[in-house]
Amino acid sequence: MEAIIEDLAGYAIGLLILLSVIYYYLRNNKKKSDQIAKKIERARELGFYEPVSLHPVIDPDVCIGSGACVAACPEKDILGIVHGKGTTINASRCVGHGACFHACPVQAITLCIGTEERGVELPHISQEFETTIPGLFIAGELGGMGLIKNAVEQGKQAVSYLSQKITSTKNGYYDLVIVGAGPAGIAASLEAKKRNLKFVVLEQDTLGGTISSFPRQKIVMTNPMQLPLYGKVKLSETSKAELLELWSDVLSKNNIVINEGEKVESINKSDKLFEIQSSKRNYKSSGVLLAIGRRGSPRKLGVAGESKEKVMYRFIEPELIKNKNVLVVGGGDSAIESALLLADEGNSVTLSYRKDVFSRVKPKNLDLINYAVKNNEVKVIFNSNLKEILDKEVILTIAGNDKEIKIRNDFVYVFAGGILPTRFLEQIGIRITKKFGDAVLKHSR
Repeated sequence: MEAIIEDLAGYAIGLLILLSVIYYYLRNNKKKSDQIAKKIERARELGFYEPVSLHPVIDPDVCIGSGACVAACPEKDILGIVHGKGTTINASRCVGHGACFHACPVQAITLCIGTEERGVELPHISQEFETTIPGLFIAGELGGMGLIKNAVEQGKQAVSYLSQKITSTKNGYYDLVIVGAGPAGIAASLEAKKRNLKFVVLEQDTLGGTISSFPRQKIVMTNPMQLPLYGKVKLSETSKAELLELWSDVLSKNNIVINEGEKVESINKSDKLFEIQSSKRNYKSSGVLLAIGRRGSPRKLGVAGESKEKVMYRFIEPELIKNKNVLVVGGGDSAIESALLLADEGNSVTLSYRKDVFSRVKPKNLDLINYAVKNNEVKVIFNSNLKEILDKEVILTIAGNDKEIKIRNDFVYVFAGGILPTRFLEQIGIRITKKFGDAVLKHSR
C-alpha cells in the first residue's frame, strides 16, 4: 500500500511540475503577446503598421508560431508572435529582403506588394526584368526591390538576360546604356564588363544613387552578396562611406567610369535601336537598363529664393558646415537624422515641419529628436511652411494664422521626398500597373 501511495505521490508531484511548466509557459507567452500587441498599437499610432511596399503576409492557418521568421529578420520589430501566430508590427519598415520567407519551416509566408486598400504603382516587367518595350529592362528599387542585395542580384540577372537579346554593335553604337549608379546599376555595369559588352553608365547625381544622399554616419543594413568581377561581399553593418568606397574601388579596378551629373531626359526606340538623350549628349544602344530609384528627382517647394546656392536637397559632408544657422525642412527620417548630425557639428539648427507631429519615423529617431529638443540642441517648429529664402534669412509661415517668422539663416536643407518617375516611364512607353497586395514571392504547395 505504501508503494502505491508513494507512486501516486510521485505522479502527483510530476503532474504538478508539468502543470507549473505549462502555466509559466502560457503566462510567459501571454506576456510576450501583450508586449507585441502594445508595439502594434504604437505602430498604428505612428503610421508604421500599414505596409507601403514589399512586405510579408502570414497565413495564420498554416503558421505554427516557431518564431523562425522573427529570428531571421535583420530589422527590429518588423515581425512578432501573438498568441502563437506570426504577425507584422512595423510593416512599413520592411525592406523586402525575404529572409523571413526562406526561414519559415511551414511555408506560411508570402511576400506581397501593396495592399487591398493602398496600391503601389510599378512598371510592368517580366520575370526576366524586361518591360513592355523589348530590349528595355528595369532592376532594383524602381521595380519594387529596394534592398541592396536584391538590387545587386537583379542588376546582374537583368544584364544576363539582356545580353542574349543584344544584336552586334555597329557604327560605334553601344550594346547597353545603364541609367543609374546605385546598387543595381553598379552590379549591372560589372556584369556588362564581365560579358565584354560595350556600355555606358549615366547617373544624374553621384555614385551610389539614393544611398549617396544618406547622412554620412547612417548605417546601411545589408546581407552577403556576390559582385561580378569581385566575389562575395560580407557586410552585416557598414556606413555609407565604407560602402561607397568599396564600390568605387571595384569600379576603378575594372576601369569602369560612371558619367555622374548626367541626367537622362528621353528614351526613344526606332527600329532595333534605342536613342537616349541626356543632359549632355545623345547615345544609341541596342539595350537599356533602368536602375534608377523610385524617388526620381528631389521634390522642390516652389518658393521664392529656392534657386539660391545655399539651398540643398542632398546631405553630403555635414562636417564641413560648422557654427552656422541651418534650416532643415521636412519631418521624415532623413530630415531628423540630418538635423541631429548638423547639431552635432555645433550649428544652430531649426527643423520646420508642416504637420503638428512627427509621423512615420523610426522610434529611435523620434526619441533622439525629442531628446535634442528638450536639451535645446534642435529647435522644431511644427505646422510651419517655408515661404521665402533670403540671402541671410528665411521666412516661415505658421498654419492656421497669418503669423510669419523670420530667422537668421546660412543654409537650407530640403527633404520633401522625391517625384516618382512615373511620367518619365510613361513618356518612354512603359506600362505602369498598380499592385494591390499582389504576391511577388509565394511558395507552391
